Amino acid sequence: MRKGILEYCILAILSRGASYAPRIISELKEAEMIVVEGTLYPILTRQKNAGLLTYRWEESPQGPPRKFYSLTDKGRTVLRQLDFAWEELVKQIATIRGDKEEFNPESDRKQID
Repeated sequence: MRKGILEYCILAILSRGASYAPRIISELKEAEMIVVEGTLYPILTRQKNAGLLTYRWEESPQGPPRKFYSLTDKGRTVLRQLDFAWEELVKQIATIRGDKEEFNPESDRKQID
């Protein structure tokens, strides 16, 4: 389940514009999703091989060139499908849990702490 969520999150990050692996990891960590390069690179390779991503090399002012990944048209289509599936899953889980109110992670987290 976590792998699938990470794949979804990577596509979502790249939907905002091209990025390279360390920046993707940084964005995931900012969202409190713990991921390391050893997890990220195989996912990026799978997504590229599936035609969801493309990449280009760009010179870096510090160090070696960077590989910038971006979504393909197919990647954007898959992301829209995943967005829809995610929204449906959230609704289904809310129904199963009997939630009357919409889920609010910030206020719910405060209640747990």
